[in-house]
Formats: sequence, C-alpha cells, structure tokens
Amino acid sequence: MSRWGLTIPLMGVPLARHGEIVPGLEDLGYTDVWSAETNGTDAFTPLALASQWAPGLRLGPAIVPVYTRGPALLAQHAATIAGLAPGRFVLGIGTSSPAIVERWNGIPFTEPYQRVRDTLRFLRRALAGEKVTDEALGVKGFKLDNPPETAPPIVLAALRPGMLRLAAREADGAISNWLSPQDVRQVRAELGGDKELIARIFVCPTANADEARALGRWMIAAYLTVPVYAAFHEWLGRGERLAAMNAAWAAGDRKAALEAVPDEVVDELVVHGTPDACRERVEEYVDNGLDTPVLAVLPADGVDMREVVGALAPGS
Repeated sequence: MSRWGLTIPLMGVPLARHGEIVPGLEDLGYTDVWSAETNGTDAFTPLALASQWAPGLRLGPAIVPVYTRGPALLAQHAATIAGLAPGRFVLGIGTSSPAIVERWNGIPFTEPYQRVRDTLRFLRRALAGEKVTDEALGVKGFKLDNPPETAPPIVLAALRPGMLRLAAREADGAISNWLSPQDVRQVRAELGGDKELIARIFVCPTANADEARALGRWMIAAYLTVPVYAAFHEWLGRGERLAAMNAAWAAGDRKAALEAVPDEVVDELVVHGTPDACRERVEEYVDNGLDTPVLAVLPADGVDMREVVGALAPGS
C-alpha cells in the first residue's frame, strides 16, 4: 500500500481539538500528517503537537515558504521538529506565491528558482551540523547548536519541469498540488521514478455534486488564476479550458470567472462523492504514480469532520 496522508489542521476544527483526532489516525490506516502555511496556522506548530499525539506518524509541512523565514530560522524550525520526531519528519519547502510573500509579508518575491535551490543547499549543510557561509543567501558563519541526529529528507514544491528537475537532482522528492490522476503521469515523467512524489488532493465527501462543484469552482478560480498555477495548467493542457476564467478574473469580474470554470475541470481536480467513491478516486492517483496522497478534506453540509476522516481512511 502507498502512504496515505491527511492535512492538518482539518478545516473548521480548532487546532486544540486535534488532540481528540490525531492519536487515532494510525489505527485508521493513515501514515502521514502534513500541514500547510497560508493565512491560518503556521506550518510547524501542528506538527510539533502531532509528534506527541501520534508517535508513529510521519510529519511534514507542505510547504514552508523559503522567503518568509530567514535561512537560519528555517533550519532551527526544521531541526526542532526533527528532534521531536526522529526519522519521521520530512521538510517541504517551496516558493509559495507573490500574494503571501509580497502582499502579506512585505518581502520581495525575486528569483524564485534560485532562492529554492540555494535554500535547499543551505539546509542540507546546516541540518547536517556544518557551519555554513552562503553568499547567495547572505548567511555568514551559521551553525546549529543542536543539529538533529537524523537529518530530515527535504522535498520541494514543484509544478513545472524546471523545479521538478531540480527536485530530481538535489532533493528527496517533490510536492505537487491541484492535479488530476492523469496529470500524475506527466509530473512523474519529469521527476523520474526514484524520488518520492507527494500531492495534496482536495476531497469533498458529499454526494451532492452541485455543492461540491460550487465549492470547487470557487477554489479553482482563487488558486488557478495565480500566475504559477495558471502556467502549471497551461503545461498540463488545460490552458484553453481555463482561458475564459483567467480573462474574467483579470478584468475584475469574479462572478463571471466562477461561472467560466467548466464542470469537467472541477471533476478532474476536486475529488467528490460518497466517502467510498472518494477513496477509490484517490487510489487512481496512486495507480498513476503518486507515492503519497495527502487528503485535504473540504467542509460540506452535514459532514462531521471526525466521522469523515475515518470513512476516508484507506482501510475503511
């Protein structure tokens, strides 16, 4: 069986209440929990808690932006979680987006490929306990006081060929997002077969297709109009089908942008249906070459998050 991950915190569930949920995940068949960092919780605090709640799960952030923490602080965060969960932590890093980096944090979003590459190389050395000077990052003589006994694997957020090839050459794997089961083959072809491929999969466990598509259409319009995701789906072959959405969004007409998202695109990119149907759909991703599906459960009317986490588990 492949790995089977869950995104925490669950949407609509306070982090403090996850102590009632996370300890039982391993018995349900989950192998991983992965956090995220946008405008909710930070990426590391949920993992620190999960390391104590469930000492058998693998932990990872998908992803931590390489801009919003200095290199030394990023190494310190990673070393802390690696120390709490020896051999069970995977560090996921990536560029994030101009909105998060520039608009929300006031940090220039420049040379994203180089920044990820240089940060990856710095972290390799720092987490191994070396004293590091890195002119590209402006680091002079940094050394961790307590490097982890087991340096964590590092995986890169990678959508298009350039970053996927960097992940193949220098990282331990890649994290993707917003793709269909069939898209996995195209991404896998660039990454190669010997590196782990992880993907967050949005799952709306409801038999009400209209509700699921309405939520999916809103999320697609918000995400896939971001330039990096627009370019990703152009590469995947969806450019023509998403052109009307992108044009309406660029013109400031949000209502028209939502209406322009085709149902078939929502059905490709958002898993929805009964929990059994959702689980079968996620397994299609694995069949096409995904090593680690990470479920991001979307709220639906009448759905109890704790119940649905059990229903979506691989052994259900």
